[in-house]
Amino acid sequence: MEKWKGGAWKNWNKDDWLREAGDYVNPIIDGLWDPDRMRDAEQPQRPSVDPDAGKDQGVTDPTPAPVTAKAAAAPYHSSVPASGKVFFDGPEGSMVCSATVVKDPAHPGKSNMVWTAGHCVHAGKAGGWYRNIAFVPSYNNAGRPAAELKGAPREQVAPYGVWWSDWAQTSDQWIATGGPTGGAGAPYDFAVLHVTPEKGGNGKSLEETVGTALPVEFNAPAVPKITGMTATGYPAAAPFDGQKAFQCTDKPGRLALHQQDPVMYRIGCTMTGGSSGGGWIATGADGKPALVSNTSIGPAKAGWLAGPKLGPEAKGIYDAVSAKFKR
Repeated sequence: MEKWKGGAWKNWNKDDWLREAGDYVNPIIDGLWDPDRMRDAEQPQRPSVDPDAGKDQGVTDPTPAPVTAKAAAAPYHSSVPASGKVFFDGPEGSMVCSATVVKDPAHPGKSNMVWTAGHCVHAGKAGGWYRNIAFVPSYNNAGRPAAELKGAPREQVAPYGVWWSDWAQTSDQWIATGGPTGGAGAPYDFAVLHVTPEKGGNGKSLEETVGTALPVEFNAPAVPKITGMTATGYPAAAPFDGQKAFQCTDKPGRLALHQQDPVMYRIGCTMTGGSSGGGWIATGADGKPALVSNTSIGPAKAGWLAGPKLGPEAKGIYDAVSAKFKR
């Protein structure tokens, strides 16, 4: 472990990938994610697919018209308090995704669980777990332009702290078949993190610190019954720079990449890579907002996004992470 902290995490020999589901290890390296390293971590993660993906499948709805992403209202803590950014290191450098604070059934009101995409924690078929995975809720809370963040104090960029992922789980399908274009793993491209404060914290959970956590809906209504879904994220590929939160709201359609795979949700949205993992919110069974999906794939030239429909596999991962920290 000390060797790892001393820089061994930078060694990406194929033999050193921690790949299997139980291999995950992510020791805290104090101060690694300083404001400048966070600002510069702009390798935007999102599998890119053919804009016509799924069009020959019978259950795919027509390609949605692009919906222009709108800037989330700052301060983000007031408008999208459960949202934030995920930072991690891979062979190509430091990378970014988006994520959402979700409720933990084992710890009501005191959750330390975060929902994101599988490809934000694990490289899929060709690789293994990424390293130094950390979550920053309400990143750049005031929505300041990138130029003003150079040399900014940490509390300005991470007002609610940096939370390291002490455990992560994604689907067996993503690990076995996920890839740079989503692959067969795309309908299972989700992950749950358990996090802990970098500095030891003040005894408060993530949910208590940010003041909220969203329930996760595993039996969301069928597409025709959903009037709208709102995706939130920090898009980092041009024309965005990864420093600000954006949102798209649209009535979802269906996308089937392959006949035998579960159908994914699809919405029109101009958000780019970096928005991956960000939560899709819709009205849950109880009439209140719930997380029903996360950004997974989209074409390289942005116009739409697709996210997995959360079913038994997603619930199994969610329940397993909750149970692991039940004590």
